[in-house]
Amino acid sequence: MREIIFDTETTGLDPREDRIIEFGGIELVNKFPTGRSFHYYINPQGRAIHPEAQAVHGISATDLVGKPSFDQIVTELEHFIEGATLVAHNANFDIGFLNSEFSRLGRGPIDPGLVIDTLAIARRKHPMGPNSLDALCRRYGIDNSHRTKHGALLDSELLAEVYIELIGGKQAALSLEVQATTVVVTGVTEVTTVIRPRERPLAPRLGSQDVQAHRALVETLGAEAIWLETDPAYRRELAEAPD
Repeated sequence: MREIIFDTETTGLDPREDRIIEFGGIELVNKFPTGRSFHYYINPQGRAIHPEAQAVHGISATDLVGKPSFDQIVTELEHFIEGATLVAHNANFDIGFLNSEFSRLGRGPIDPGLVIDTLAIARRKHPMGPNSLDALCRRYGIDNSHRTKHGALLDSELLAEVYIELIGGKQAALSLEVQATTVVVTGVTEVTTVIRPRERPLAPRLGSQDVQAHRALVETLGAEAIWLETDPAYRRELAEAPD
């Protein structure tokens, strides 16, 4: 299963008038990061940045001089998200802006069936809140100390870790060793990741007394106990035992 965890920063709050000025996303396959990401700062083509929005993300009009416009990156973006489920925090906001940008270029909207809203998941799982990205990082022990301003790529990386925790996965799944990195000038970053085997296997946590106690319990369940299917030798031993 391929998923894109993404975030946007915008000139304001109204997708009918305001524009996306930053897009950042990272790719997960079967809940593991592939190391592939997509990130652009985007020129809003004359649309002013609201002071309240700039206070949140810290991006100024000067920062966007010389950056590509949305129409210049849209094909690349579509290729990056094609066939994937899109995961965002307060997804209605980000999807609304993406759909507005697509509509301006004559492209169709994103299928809502391919969108997962982590804010909705968090509200169901933690109804007493708070459920902001910062609050969820604190709840799950995810280091967000470097998040002094909102940023699309950084927020996507943090959200990926939060998302894994929200759905009951393991945060460690996102801590793979980076083996090699190739940065592509178009904005897509390719990273090869590997999982190193343990240098020393973990010691068994069950002692002989635990094993014998478990066997005694299984014997009370009868010859068809499902536990016996995992231990063929024990099944034969039980079957051959005299009555």
